[in-house]
Amino acid sequence: MQSIFLDFKAITKAGLAISVVFSSIAGFLLGMGSFEMLTVWVLFKLAVGGYCMVGASNAYNQVIEKDLDALMDRTKDRPVASGRMSPKVALVVATVLTIIGLVLLYTINPKSAMFGAISIFLYTSLYTPLKTMTSLSVFVGAFPGAIPFMLGWVAATGEFGIEAGTLFLIQFFWQFPHFWAIGWFLYEDYEKAGFFMLPTGKKDNGTALQVILYTIWLIIASLLPMFGYTGSLFLRPIAAGLVFLLGLWMLFYAIKLYQLRTSKAARTLMLVSVSYITLLQLIYIVDKFLR
Repeated sequence: MQSIFLDFKAITKAGLAISVVFSSIAGFLLGMGSFEMLTVWVLFKLAVGGYCMVGASNAYNQVIEKDLDALMDRTKDRPVASGRMSPKVALVVATVLTIIGLVLLYTINPKSAMFGAISIFLYTSLYTPLKTMTSLSVFVGAFPGAIPFMLGWVAATGEFGIEAGTLFLIQFFWQFPHFWAIGWFLYEDYEKAGFFMLPTGKKDNGTALQVILYTIWLIIASLLPMFGYTGSLFLRPIAAGLVFLLGLWMLFYAIKLYQLRTSKAARTLMLVSVSYITLLQLIYIVDKFLR
């Protein structure tokens, strides 16, 4: 049972899935009205449904890339790549997770299920095969990666408007410095499988410069709610100041990557980016509930 549990965690990439669920919950809290028992039940369905959708995407991905995963040090021990789980079993797991996730999200509202389905399709049918063809795969992958924050708002309100679009935009721009940092310090490992993860294809000034530029776009996007043009999504000056300081913190390490161009600098930027998006979402939530 322990082995099965560990393989389930590995094939669904539990750590990543939980972080994605956190983004969805953050979006839900920003979009919801009063906190009632019904809201708690919907929040539960969002969390479980969201985990299932992310887990399904990762399971499909590991079936498709099983031979490539076996070539890389960081992925060769995954259940399918290592042979502990057959591709057929993994497909069954992915399909069951897809069905459960879609049903749960649909019971919240149809739009939530639609965006969940779009996320799985983009991740498995476009992003995954493009990784061995072009560095634009990161651009394509940024779309499903940006859906969770927005999905939470849609689950809470049943509507996709300027607010949900703004949350999408924030997490969309965040994807680039985050994944390019990963692509930098895992460059040699990705090269074994023929994955193109950096915009120039190399660990050079061009890639590092784009990391800085997209970090700046991220800072701008994260401050848009301060100006009052994003509907009911609004940041007060103190919260906006904290978000701006967070952005400068991440920009500092993006510049350090440009200056040093080392794997250590890239790994540090990756860790900072994970802290950045979590803290940003917490600031948005606290600012809303302290009004």
